[in-house]
Amino acid sequence: MKIALRADASLLMGSGHVMRCLTLADALRSQKAECHFISREHSGHMLDLIRQRGFAVTVLPAELPQRANSTQAVSDLVDESVHALWLGCDWQTDAQQTGAILARLQPDWLVVDHYVLDLRWETALRPLCQRLLVIDDLADRPHHCDLLLDQNLGRQSQDYAGLVPAPCKVLTGPQYALLRPEFAALRPYSLRRRQQPAFKHLLIAMGGVDLPNATVQVLQALKFCALPQDCCISVVLGQQAPWLQQVLELAQNMPWSTQVLVNITDMAQRMADSDLAIGAAGSTSWERCCLGLPTLVVVLADNQWPSARALQAVQAANLIGSVSEIATQLPLAVQALTQDLRLIQLSAAASAVTDGQGVDRTLQAMGVFND
Repeated sequence: MKIALRADASLLMGSGHVMRCLTLADALRSQKAECHFISREHSGHMLDLIRQRGFAVTVLPAELPQRANSTQAVSDLVDESVHALWLGCDWQTDAQQTGAILARLQPDWLVVDHYVLDLRWETALRPLCQRLLVIDDLADRPHHCDLLLDQNLGRQSQDYAGLVPAPCKVLTGPQYALLRPEFAALRPYSLRRRQQPAFKHLLIAMGGVDLPNATVQVLQALKFCALPQDCCISVVLGQQAPWLQQVLELAQNMPWSTQVLVNITDMAQRMADSDLAIGAAGSTSWERCCLGLPTLVVVLADNQWPSARALQAVQAANLIGSVSEIATQLPLAVQALTQDLRLIQLSAAASAVTDGQGVDRTLQAMGVFND
């Protein structure tokens, strides 16, 4: 079976789309499927990682305006129509370039994970694949697909009524979250150690890129928090993070032992060994929930608000708010979590959100499990 996956990473959109497609591709490969990525060479791309994971990738040329090549210019672009900028070209050009690749590959499945692409692009490429899977988070545009996956908490299949064809199967909710197998494997260990909570290891993870520089604001706000004297802090960032050097310098002057971890491959273990996380309200929310990791959530982009509010509603995380609210709200939120009982409650509610088996459920829906 041949699978083509169309997903991008960049300084603008971050790494989440490519990362969850890599997770799906790993699982598909375990079922003897041949996976081929199609990805545009944006500033902040993850082409090297895709290759390092052993997958073929066809590179689409970077066509984003030159003004987006610098860190400051990319920051300025955040205030514009963000999703429209993410593709780097018009959808017709992308469809033509991708179509030429699909005509050669002739895949059984085309997987597309991109907020800009919709029914028009999918209709143009539909004749070039047997079946089409859309991975979405927004429910804001029509699609022409056989299977749609939206892994966000609170999402219901009826949210896509009128946006997908009648025969399309819609998978919704964190029970379908595309988590790497190590999260489910570490779940028993992680949940067991939270039965007797401690507050000694704090994990800060604002995404691989952290374009809004939330990590620095978190570290600065923590200086006003009454953390235990023996607390240690771990900060996780990607090599592409534009503010990495500033984070490294600030970490050296923290009142507590603070290490900055770059491009780590053992995130599940780091989460399982942490007592509290301060994290972005992106797809890593489901990783933290699987491990029952109590979390203070920060919203880095408008599309993260629904999931963040849903987590707060079921008491699976405490919502700090937007990046601008970190300075005032984080010290209050940390102070409220000094009670062990509150950590236990947060952990229990989080662990009920997902069990980490979403990839297997998605493969079953795709019909690619071997006997």
